Amino acid sequence: MSRKRVQDAHISAQIRALHGALIDIVSVMNRPQRDEMMVREAGISLDRALFPLLVGIERLGPIGVVDLADRVGRDYTTVSRQVAKLESLGLVERQAGAADRRVREAIVTPKGKTMTDAVDAARERIGRAIFATWDEHDIDELVRLMRKFADAVTGDAPSDP
Repeated sequence: MSRKRVQDAHISAQIRALHGALIDIVSVMNRPQRDEMMVREAGISLDRALFPLLVGIERLGPIGVVDLADRVGRDYTTVSRQVAKLESLGLVERQAGAADRRVREAIVTPKGKTMTDAVDAARERIGRAIFATWDEHDIDELVRLMRKFADAVTGDAPSDP
């Protein structure tokens, strides 16, 4: 058997194992109970359906509703109503888009930022518990490789010279 076939078989097995791990991670991340737990841990009062939108707007904003809906895998009209709810709560505001003034983009308000800061603190406490038994090097490598993988998947990876 040639070396190439052995490498191909190994890569195929690794891609399958990676896909399985990603499904496990995404399944946990998408559970409504996970969002409820994060909201509780952060000590904030926010409907769990609004929680990922607020965090997304804070991380990605200014962002249009169509782009946000695409990123969270929800219908545009549903996300539009939910962003309007966040706006009514004073957590986000909408403004004309920088590139296209017809597009309304959502940005987080100072009140919304205070809420996402509480979520970040809760996420750090949970993360510290998860990584409590890990070596620092392993954590560093996980973060480095996840960023590299995310960049490659999203098409943001630097091109080879």
